[in-house]
Amino acid sequence: MLHHKLTSCFVLAAAAVVFISCQSQKQSTTKNTVFIQQKEHTDGKWKLVWQDEFNGSSIDTLKWTKIPEGKSDWNKHMSSDEKCYAVKDGLLFLNGIVNTDTATDHRPYLTGGVYTKGRFSFQYGKIEIRAKLPTAQGAWPAMWMLSEQDKYGKYPRNGEIDIMEHLNFDNIIYQTVHSYYTIELKQDNNPPHYGTAKMKENDYNVFGLEWYSDKLVFTLNGVPTFTYPRKTDADKSQWPFDQPFYVMIDMQLGGNWVGKINPSHLPMSMMVDWVRVYQ
Repeated sequence: MLHHKLTSCFVLAAAAVVFISCQSQKQSTTKNTVFIQQKEHTDGKWKLVWQDEFNGSSIDTLKWTKIPEGKSDWNKHMSSDEKCYAVKDGLLFLNGIVNTDTATDHRPYLTGGVYTKGRFSFQYGKIEIRAKLPTAQGAWPAMWMLSEQDKYGKYPRNGEIDIMEHLNFDNIIYQTVHSYYTIELKQDNNPPHYGTAKMKENDYNVFGLEWYSDKLVFTLNGVPTFTYPRKTDADKSQWPFDQPFYVMIDMQLGGNWVGKINPSHLPMSMMVDWVRVYQ
């Protein structure tokens, strides 16, 4: 359900309801809502188009789906187990836990994560997520985005936008861009594909991204921290960020980058206060 008002004209299409405004176009189907900003944002004024304040008692399944288990470092512990999730006191809790029932699920650890895939995606605009991150050995909370459709082929050709990744006990976050250009062509420094920023430790921070047709501007607590520009003199795979992306928030554990998990530090929780998208 969208907390969203449009004051401009409405056009009814056969396959979807399309709302045209001065700045953006919303395409709605029974499952997926896509916000596409049609004009470059220049006036400095943002309009809220989608949000979740987590004021209910459960995950809003019209907005989010639990991330399924996978074979990669980031999703190998993902689970739909209810112990990995909670919505209370205006917060979404995504938990990393020791699995106490390995007869049912052989994995030693379980984690919670949600995404808007098939529910909500957007192209250009601003996203901010207010959350408090856990600090523990093996903790790898992340907020990131992937393309809704395979416009350019399979991963990594459609790119990946990592709004925030945090490792272990660090007092910094990583904000990163991945693509065929950075991974396969190894052009990860032309331009630099990531930056770091110091966060408020043991406190809530607002992790953000401003997405334009020619640059990605990462933010922390409202302050720009790292910019990834579109290059006109680079291979076209440098900028796959011209299509709708969906949002992912997950409490990851372990892996080659973050290192081993210390089970004595579990359970741990990423607490998400709200998610807001503007255009």
